[in-house]
Amino acid sequence: MTLRFTKGHGTHNDFVLVADTRGDLDLTPARVRHLADRRGGIGGDGVIRLAPTAAVARAGEAAADAVLADEPGAIWFMDYRNSDGTVAEMCGNGVRVFAAFAESLGLVDLDGGDELALGTRGGVKRVRKEPNGWYAVDMGPWSYPGGQDAVAAGADAAVMVAGWDAPRPALSVDLGNPHTVVALSRSAELDALDLTREPAVDPPPPHGTNVELVVPLGEEPAPDGGVVGRVRMRVHERGVGETQSCGTGACAAALAVRAWASAGADPDQVPTTWFVEVPGGEVRVRLLDGGHVELAGPAELVFSGEVELPQ
Repeated sequence: MTLRFTKGHGTHNDFVLVADTRGDLDLTPARVRHLADRRGGIGGDGVIRLAPTAAVARAGEAAADAVLADEPGAIWFMDYRNSDGTVAEMCGNGVRVFAAFAESLGLVDLDGGDELALGTRGGVKRVRKEPNGWYAVDMGPWSYPGGQDAVAAGADAAVMVAGWDAPRPALSVDLGNPHTVVALSRSAELDALDLTREPAVDPPPPHGTNVELVVPLGEEPAPDGGVVGRVRMRVHERGVGETQSCGTGACAAALAVRAWASAGADPDQVPTTWFVEVPGGEVRVRLLDGGHVELAGPAELVFSGEVELPQ
């Protein structure tokens, strides 16, 4: 089977994108692994299938039914798979690259001021384009699974990374997919981490988790006269390994650092906008009204071609 594809990335979190506008492509785990293989295939942290939300719903995907009930205008669905073939709820960088891909197919005109409402297993995501070319995504609601007790304690889990003598406290954050955030004190320690092996999380999340290792870098003046926060991050993604960036992970990192910064502080003095530095670049995270969070950053389509899929 010959398949047309496009390769894209958001701050070097890279994906193989396929347009399945009729909704009839059988994207099996074996095919995903083949496409994402960096030696035997195209290579990517994941595979994104663009398909009609209605077709995905007819195929039995309950999340697509929920999307259409919430937003009938969400015509297109982002079927995201990790590079190991497993299904994932969401990918923040993937949403931005999906939007750029939909633009390239002529399905939306974001330069003309359109907003793209797309379906994901993490709910409806809305994308707009900023004057600088960045894509801004309303990532929807987020939460601390451990509740206010976890926020007050600063942690509700413990993480052990290869080479550490003991586990360290971590805070869980949910953005439609699971995250566990650990604070480090120095950038040199972050740079030296061994993330070739999956960090151990206690208690073990039932469906796994993405683990973010972060160094808060403090605050800096914003052009509007306020302040913004800045964070450095590395991430080990569930089902993938270490990646150059993770959009939902950047949101989780900012939300965790903000929770820690709020301890004993006037909440109005804690920044609501954070720039998150990742190995692949920089993204912006902003708290929105209504308990939502926004992720903004670049998206690039690199090349397109055809590939032979295994049966």
